Parts: sequence; structure tokens; C-alpha cells
Amino acid sequence: MARRRRKKQKTRNYTKYLLTLLLACALYFGYEPLANVIQPAPATTEALPADANALLPAPLKDTPEKILVRRGYTVSYNLEHNLPNWVAWELTPDKLIERESRTDKFLPDPDLPEDVAVTTDDYKRSGWDRGHMCPAGDNRWHWRAMQESFYMTNICPQHHNLNRGDWKELEEACRDWAQREGRIFIVCGPVLYRQPHKTIGREHRITVPEAFFKVVLCPDSNPPRAIGFLYKNTSGNHPLDSYVNSVDQVERITGIDFFPALPDEVEEKVEAEYDLGLWKR
Repeated sequence: MARRRRKKQKTRNYTKYLLTLLLACALYFGYEPLANVIQPAPATTEALPADANALLPAPLKDTPEKILVRRGYTVSYNLEHNLPNWVAWELTPDKLIERESRTDKFLPDPDLPEDVAVTTDDYKRSGWDRGHMCPAGDNRWHWRAMQESFYMTNICPQHHNLNRGDWKELEEACRDWAQREGRIFIVCGPVLYRQPHKTIGREHRITVPEAFFKVVLCPDSNPPRAIGFLYKNTSGNHPLDSYVNSVDQVERITGIDFFPALPDEVEEKVEAEYDLGLWKR
């Protein structure tokens, strides 16, 4: 009787051991892949967009805009104010090679109806310059780019002293940065404050901006960096650092979301920080 009990006990122990072994195998082969799935993936660095179109501002809210794509730039045009909301372009060393001469022929935009398109006559005897947003000097690399830089949808009423002075100096600085860095992305345009606006124009009423903005992104520096500028549409002669702002500050003033295609962590960093000294190296 005792021998039979010992035999049953031995059988139960063997069965228990076998079940334990099978359970362990099930846990190992059945759950290890699941554990691998739920483990966090290794950190990766998301590549910055290489396409200039990917770095255009986000669509505007509660602001009229008509997107016009040119050889050298893209413009968001506001038919209510007869001004661009913004003009954006990529500048590279290759585009700084002067293959074309400046035309100085301002043209109504052929993509707008004739009765809507602003003409150079609307600026005559107004007291304001026809100020380029994307400058002709950035478009000498191709005849069509040069021609389209003189479309009136790329033009704003600008104080003569600003257009020929401090604003021009910023344009020249951007060319220096593009030559040194390899490529930069630029967005600029008018600033309309919440107040009654001056207007000009014979056939079309054109709003005179109270100020202008420009934001510049250098995506290939290590780390990427950006900087913003704000200029009152008045006479003045000040050094470049008098106009420096963060991109975040320019966004708050204009209501425009710049560079939304950047990875979030990159966008947050470059738009909050600015240091003109990094651009002067």
C-alpha cells in the first residue's frame, strides 16, 4: 500500500514538473515577441524636409488667400487688401549666380483677372515705393524668375528710406547667409495692425502696411536655427540687431504659422531661440 502511494506521488511530481516546463515554454515563446512589441523603439532623428514647398506656412485662418506658385517663390495673396499675406522662397548659392540682368518692368499678375490685378499705375505719385518681398536680386538665376519677381502680387507699398536702406541690408545679409550655409528658407510679408489703414491706388485700393516681417530658417546647420525680423514701415537707419525677434514673436504678431512641417521638437526649439551672433560667424 505504501509502495503504491509512493508511485502515485512520483507520478504526480513528474506531471507537475512537465506542466511547469510546458508553461515556461509557452511564456517564453508566446509572450517574448509581445514584449518586444511593447518595448519603446530606439530614438531616431527625424529628417528635415528637403523640399522648399514642405516648409511653406500653414494655411491661414479667417484671412483671404490665393496661393500663386512662381519659378522663384510662392505667394499667398490677399485680394481684400491687394497685398501678399506672405511670400516664401528657398535661397541657395546656385541661385546667387547672376545669369540675368534686373528688368525693372513691373507687371500685373497674369493669373488674376484684368479688372482685379494691381498695376504699377496704382503706385504713381503715391509717395510709396514698389517694395519687393522676394527681391529681384534673389532671382537673377533664371529669366523667368526675374520676370515674375516684378509681378505686382510680390509688391507692397514701402517707405522709400526702408526699401533702399535697412530692408535692402537685410536682403543682402540673407544672400551672405545662403552663400555660407548652403541653403536657407525665407518668408516675408506685410504686417497690418488692428487700426485704420492708409490706402493708395487709382483703379485698385491697396492697403499700406504698418510694418514688415521676415523669418529665416537654416535647416542644415548643426543644430538647425531660425531668426525673425520686424521693421516699421517708416524712415530709419538702424543696425540689423535693432530688428531681431524670435520666430515665435513674429507668429504672435502676424498670426502665421511658419515652418509647420518641421519635426515638433525642432520647430519648438528654433522658433523660440534667436541669436544674431550665430548668423554673423
